[in-house]
Amino acid sequence: MSKKFSIFLTALFCAFIGGMSVASLLLPDKDFLPLENRYPQKPPKLTVEALNSGKFMEEAEDYVSDHIAGRDFWVAAKAWSERLSGKQENNGVYFGEQDTLISRVKDPDPAKLEEDMGHLDALVGNVDIPVYFGLIPSSAEIWRGRLPAGAPTADEKKIIDQLYFSTGAETIDLYGALCAHSAGDIYYRTDHHWTSLGAFYGANAIFEAMGLEPLKLEDYEKTIVTDQFYGTTFSTSGVRWLPPDRIDTYIPGGGVKVTSWFGAEPSEGSLYVDSWLAEKDKYSYFLGGRQPLCVIENENVDGPKVLLIRDSYSDSLAPFLTERFSEVHLFDPRNNLNSVKNYVAEHNIDQVIVLYSFANFTTDQNLFVLGR
Repeated sequence: MSKKFSIFLTALFCAFIGGMSVASLLLPDKDFLPLENRYPQKPPKLTVEALNSGKFMEEAEDYVSDHIAGRDFWVAAKAWSERLSGKQENNGVYFGEQDTLISRVKDPDPAKLEEDMGHLDALVGNVDIPVYFGLIPSSAEIWRGRLPAGAPTADEKKIIDQLYFSTGAETIDLYGALCAHSAGDIYYRTDHHWTSLGAFYGANAIFEAMGLEPLKLEDYEKTIVTDQFYGTTFSTSGVRWLPPDRIDTYIPGGGVKVTSWFGAEPSEGSLYVDSWLAEKDKYSYFLGGRQPLCVIENENVDGPKVLLIRDSYSDSLAPFLTERFSEVHLFDPRNNLNSVKNYVAEHNIDQVIVLYSFANFTTDQNLFVLGR
């Protein structure tokens, strides 16, 4: 390589870096990163404490990364380079078979699990009604056959079996219900949630544990509400070459009363909120997204009142539960720190279900609410 050519390449590189820096400075800050479905890092605050702890530099690096010109292109380019180099993973997401993105599930902290199971058993002792406990395995467990060969992920079934054995609560065999239908589209390919079909099988697992009549799939008509859904694993992975997912429903949205608490005051809600289908976060179509409390009443059903302590998987599960329960109280400890014991007494609850995805249960920091 000649000296002149070396100088040319150096100048070209410097011009590129300088141009990107200037463009990034001149462009207005982004309010939201739609493809990644998150808010960008805000400008860091310069304080002595932040400098000494290293927090300032970390936030500054994240801020520059989030607001760089052409960020979506660079994120996709990184994922493409990982793929072309032969790697089967990017940002903790595996490139699985059948155009499936699967998040790696880390081995949980045994001490945290023991503590959280203590909170669950405290709930069992605090109320004089049946308490059911269910853990929903992730697609990494049920769709292990789609993972790249040798891809490490937690042994969810083994851990779930151990936790079920240790608790005084009644347990729900969600692993068996989902594993029996693993050939079907029971999870989204670009999102970590189960599909409406997966939620249907999950609902029947709950009904079976409670001795209630199961639902029959042939009794319902499937409706496709969108075929342009890209979920959270798509956002995290940087992958941009996969076809979108489809969101289906089986239960009609009418005939029930839904009351939502997105804030301090209740508002009229719905099983399905169509406006979310025009947004990136299309999964919020179910119930309208994250909320501390949601109460669904079906006066046409002569069934028990249940309190469901849950995560976001129950948003798409809720319509099926209305077929067997007269009232479903959806209680989300991420935003609701009230006493579960008092709530059961105040609302004449007949049964409590603690239902979490495996990954959320092993990482949630608010499970102490169970023992309140």
